[in-house]
Amino acid sequence: MLAKTLSQQEAQVRDVQLGQLSECKVLTEDEVVELASKCKELLQQETNVTHVRAPVVVVGDTHGQFHDLMEIFKIAGNAPDTNYLFLGDYVDRGYYSVETVCMVIALKVRYPSRIVMIRGNHESRQITQVYGFYEECLRKYGSAKVWQVLTDLFDYLPLAAVIENQLFCPHAGLSPSMDTLDQINQIHRFEEVPHEGPMCDLLWSDPDDRMGWGISPRGAGYTYGQDISEHFNHVNGLKFIIRAHQLVSEGFLWQHEGAVVTVFSAPNYCYRCGNVASILIFDDKLERDVRYFTETVENSGMMAPRTAARYFW
Repeated sequence: MLAKTLSQQEAQVRDVQLGQLSECKVLTEDEVVELASKCKELLQQETNVTHVRAPVVVVGDTHGQFHDLMEIFKIAGNAPDTNYLFLGDYVDRGYYSVETVCMVIALKVRYPSRIVMIRGNHESRQITQVYGFYEECLRKYGSAKVWQVLTDLFDYLPLAAVIENQLFCPHAGLSPSMDTLDQINQIHRFEEVPHEGPMCDLLWSDPDDRMGWGISPRGAGYTYGQDISEHFNHVNGLKFIIRAHQLVSEGFLWQHEGAVVTVFSAPNYCYRCGNVASILIFDDKLERDVRYFTETVENSGMMAPRTAARYFW
C-alpha cells in the first residue's frame, strides 16, 4: 500500500467531500475532476498486482448500491481504522453509481495506505454505456464529462491484488495466457479493457465444475476448472483465490475444494434478485471471518429498472 501524508488543508477538503458523499450527495463536476486527478497519481504508482497487508476487509461487487456500501462501513468499521480491498464493479445496475464510486475514490485519496481498489469488468467505457453509469452521469451532471473523467481513471486501476503474498484477489479469475503473478505484472493495463487477452480474462472469467478451460457464456473471458485453480495457486505459492464478479445467492461461495472463493457484496442485486451479500474480514494473522448482510431499508424501497439488458452479472 502507498504511504502518503496529506497536508492539513487537503485533509480538511477531503473530509468535507467524504461528509457530503456520506449523505448521498454528489460532488460538483470540478470536484470530481480534481479528485480523479489525485487518485490517478496514486494508482499509476501501483503495480498490476498490488500488494495488500493484513488486517483487511475484502469487498466484492457493490454496483451503485450506495446505502449498502455505507452498511459495510457500519459492519466492518470506517477508514482509517479499517483497511479495505475493493474488488471492482463499483458502477452500473444500481441507482447511485456516481456516489458509490466517488466515495471509494475519495477514501483512496484521503487514506492511500488504507484503501486498495482494483478494476472490475464494469470499469469500462463500453460496459458503462449499456448498464447505467453513462446515463446516470448525464442525468446528474447534464453532460458526459464526469463519465469521461471517471472512465479515464478506470484505466489506471490495478488488475488484481495479493494479500500478504498468500491470497490472490482478481475481480473475476484466471487466464490461459499466464501462469504467474510476474506475468500479470507485465501487462500494459493503462487502456480500455480489451475484448480478449489476459487483461480481459482477469476481469471476466469464472470458476466452473468442469476441469480445464472452457468457453465462457458471458462472451468474454473463460471458465476454469479446479485443476487450473490448484495449478495457479501451487505455482505462485498461494493459499487460495478470492474473487467477486458473480452473483451468489448467499453472498459467499467456496469452489474447487477451497481453491477459490467468491465474495459478492451487493444484497438484493438489481433491487430484485433477493440475494444475501457478504464481506470477508481478515485479521493480522489471516484468520478469516465472513460477515453476511441484507439490503438496507433505503434499498428495500427501490424499484428494479423496468428494462434491463440481458447480460446479468
